Amino acid sequence: MPLKFQAIQKQYGDKDARCTSEARLDGKTVIVTGASSGIGLETARDLAKRGAKVIMAVRNLEKAKPVLEDIVKTSGNENVHLMTLDLCSMKSVVEFAKEFKSKETRLDILVCNAGVFLQPRTMTDDGFEQVWQANYLGHFLLTKLLLDVLKQSAPSRIVSVSSNAHRFNKKIHFDDINGERKYDHLEIYGQSKLAQILFTRKMASLLTGTGVSIFALNPGGVKTGAFKSDIPKWSKGGIYHCTMSKMMDTYGMSAEEGAQTSIHCAVAEGLEEKSGEYFFNCDVYEPKPWAKDDEMAEKLWDFSNEQVKPFI
Repeated sequence: MPLKFQAIQKQYGDKDARCTSEARLDGKTVIVTGASSGIGLETARDLAKRGAKVIMAVRNLEKAKPVLEDIVKTSGNENVHLMTLDLCSMKSVVEFAKEFKSKETRLDILVCNAGVFLQPRTMTDDGFEQVWQANYLGHFLLTKLLLDVLKQSAPSRIVSVSSNAHRFNKKIHFDDINGERKYDHLEIYGQSKLAQILFTRKMASLLTGTGVSIFALNPGGVKTGAFKSDIPKWSKGGIYHCTMSKMMDTYGMSAEEGAQTSIHCAVAEGLEEKSGEYFFNCDVYEPKPWAKDDEMAEKLWDFSNEQVKPFI
């Protein structure tokens, strides 16, 4: 293979990397956040084809209804359902978990997929910067609230869709988590993705012996709606966004191709011993050194618990 394309695959992902597992999920229950489009949609479709009961956790039920109908039609599985979840509202997260546990007795796979890309600085009603809450803190609370059901359903899995963008931020800015003093779009996004990997490492250590495994992953460069942004084009983030958009048009993967590593982490046999690892191209992959900082992961764990405490 020409060196140019080897470099592209290393950066944006190998379109030929596929989840080869034929595992069935009959009798299993899964949740996929952000399942109405992109990678989340294709992940939900694949898990439905495997026979799982799929809960599509989405912000807009009306917008998601045609998507659900398409998944039912293409998968042949009618056991696919919609539930409202807005990760930028802690009240919504708490209500989602409560409703789910009132209806379901098991949860075998939780796919934390939803998120936002480069955004103008916006604060949620809960008092958090939206990228931090949507990509990381909302999923942190969701996982915490559903952990008892995951343990009861063991062996079970948690899959966190992170990104190679964790390279943009070498630390969590605990003293300026909302970007009040400095708001660099790339660093803010990278921080949220770094947090997902650090959380995965810490959670894996806490889940030892429970039968619950957790994985973080980079889906690669995927042509999805995530690349829609209205940040200033002249800004550092805007320049990066425009460049990435053009690169995705040429080299980016389809959502179905980009979902393969998520699916692999959700269903592939024998991954339990790799709990806490970071995946790319359907295989374990080495993240940046700062994403393996266990001291920072410990501090993030305590910090996150303090942030969500008022909502539990």
